[in-house]
Amino acid sequence: MAKRRKFTTAEKISIIKEASSKGVSKTLSKYDVYPATYYSWKKKLEQMGEEGFQHGITTKQLRQIRKLEKENKSLKEMVAEKELVIRALKEMRGKN
Repeated sequence: MAKRRKFTTAEKISIIKEASSKGVSKTLSKYDVYPATYYSWKKKLEQMGEEGFQHGITTKQLRQIRKLEKENKSLKEMVAEKELVIRALKEMRGKN
């Protein structure tokens, strides 16, 4: 079993570029990288750019999470209000 190696962001990008030009299997065997690892790197690069290789959450991602949490809270409040209106209307209809 080969020794586990950590690649820098620049090395990962270089491997991805080399694989696209010279062939995936040849490049991966040259650097002793598993295909799953390569495709994971490629996906991160396509989705998030070089930022995707950083560990942890970036400030941009944190802002997006906070924005989505705020929107989610607002939507939950709207649903709760609608439920109250529906319940009140049903009670009024039942009394008549």
